[in-house]
Amino acid sequence: MSFDVYEESESNGLAVAGSSAALEFPSALSEEASGLLIRMFRDPRVLEAQERAELVRQLRTAVELQPGVAELRVLLGMALCVDLQPQEALEQLRESVRQAPDCFIARLKFGELLMRLRICREAADETHQAVRLASNAAQADLARRQAATIRTMLREGVERGGYGGLLSRGFSFWCKTRQRQTMPVPIK
Repeated sequence: MSFDVYEESESNGLAVAGSSAALEFPSALSEEASGLLIRMFRDPRVLEAQERAELVRQLRTAVELQPGVAELRVLLGMALCVDLQPQEALEQLRESVRQAPDCFIARLKFGELLMRLRICREAADETHQAVRLASNAAQADLARRQAATIRTMLREGVERGGYGGLLSRGFSFWCKTRQRQTMPVPIK
């Protein structure tokens, strides 16, 4: 399944632009959940807190019913991101990539979350894989734009440094303050 370019179909599913066949959400989802997903895709900010919680609950149930469907995990990961639960979203997206390593949307969304969490080198790897898996120009364009954003972040030094970066900055600060304390003060 691909969820990168959307149009609402009459059967409350999704259709890929330029394609005549409608891609419906998996049968494990209710019409209510499908409607919430469509609204989330249009603008994630329009969902109220209780709607986000309900969507996450229904997607968790769908994943439990069909644990082998990687696209359901991608949808759950996206809903968790919208509901501001990035750690669990990261786990769901990582599992979707593990289940379906050749799934474009799983790689793209996993790379996007990594990028937003400032884990840029891993995000660049996942996005590169998504570019390789792109099956049409729209997918390739999405992945290329994401890759360009990641390159900009890396160039500007936005990536999280981890403990090594924190320790080196702390040590550097300590050395500078130590130098200031031991420097002789000229007396006039």
